[in-house]
Amino acid sequence: MERSFLFLLISRIVRSIALVYVTLSVPLYLSYLGLSVVNIGLIVFGVILFYSLLSIGLGLFGDRYGYKKSLIIGDLLPLIGVSLLSLTSSPQVIIPILIITGVGGGASGGLRGMWSPGISALVASNWREERERVKKMGLLSSGASSASIIGSLLLSLQPLLHLPTIESYRMLYAVSAVFLFISLVSIVMVEEVKRPKKTSKVMKKSSLLYILRVIASNSITGAGIGLAIPLLPLWFKLYYHVNEEEIGLAFTFSYIMTSLGSFLASRIKGDTLFLASFTRVFNGLFLIVMAFSPWFILSAVLYALRGFNAGIGAPNRTAVNVRGISEEDYGAATSLQGVSTRLSQLTSGASGYLMDVWLPLPEILGGGLQLIGGLVYYKLLGKATKEVNR
Repeated sequence: MERSFLFLLISRIVRSIALVYVTLSVPLYLSYLGLSVVNIGLIVFGVILFYSLLSIGLGLFGDRYGYKKSLIIGDLLPLIGVSLLSLTSSPQVIIPILIITGVGGGASGGLRGMWSPGISALVASNWREERERVKKMGLLSSGASSASIIGSLLLSLQPLLHLPTIESYRMLYAVSAVFLFISLVSIVMVEEVKRPKKTSKVMKKSSLLYILRVIASNSITGAGIGLAIPLLPLWFKLYYHVNEEEIGLAFTFSYIMTSLGSFLASRIKGDTLFLASFTRVFNGLFLIVMAFSPWFILSAVLYALRGFNAGIGAPNRTAVNVRGISEEDYGAATSLQGVSTRLSQLTSGASGYLMDVWLPLPEILGGGLQLIGGLVYYKLLGKATKEVNR
């Protein structure tokens, strides 16, 4: 199993390099191609919607045929999408490519490349003790967020290529496609522990009742993420009038801190639910303070501190999210969790409009929703955990 974990780690590392660059660059690339901030927000809306529907399908598929197969499909689509991005610069072609392959949308945090349909279910299935799950997810998160540094540096180093802007984007999309291919090959090498045979059509009632609590809080938090994060590279550019190099460095600093937080998460001993909940609260607070920062450097530091905090919280939330779920329902349950978050991130469609009204508005509203979501998570999951332990 440790050999399988190594291949899983390699997959998350190279996947992060690719998808972080793509996620950071796509809003800037679309803006360069002449699309308005409102239209870019609507495109991200379409990407998130399609990928959300795909995720639930892959979760149900994984419960019956294996989470490894879900991960393979989840890596194949971005590989196709990014490969095609390297071949064309026509907005009429790029927009449907982005939507039907699920690339270029969602949060641009340090854990962007970590998550794909089946990853939480596979870890929960292969490693059954909760602290071991937190440790494994912490190592995966640390590896993914460390690799994200390379993805953001690609954006910063782009001007050094001395190529026309469009050609530099397309060349780096080709490089990203190579990394995604390596990720796909690595997933093929992962072994999966046999699980209990699926006995329910979709999910046991006990699993569903538990997961509904997770979904309730995730939906609030996801709405905040959708408003604040997907267009954040473009927000930095418009708010502080900075270039791609400076934006890339800001995200690089954040990813370093996320990596450190993820590394510490596997070593911190404490109340898993408390860490999972209140790191989410502070994620929101950092965004609100960022919105009022008059200086780009201060805003970048605050975002980096948010990354450190998020790195600690993510592995703990993954462990809490499967506490009350039957083993045979891991795929459907974790996919529903992911889908609830992603569907609520469809607020990204409104992010462009809010930026048109007042630039700080998406970060203020998004941060506020994340803060509330963290408090709701603690209350609902605390009660559910007591019921599971009876």
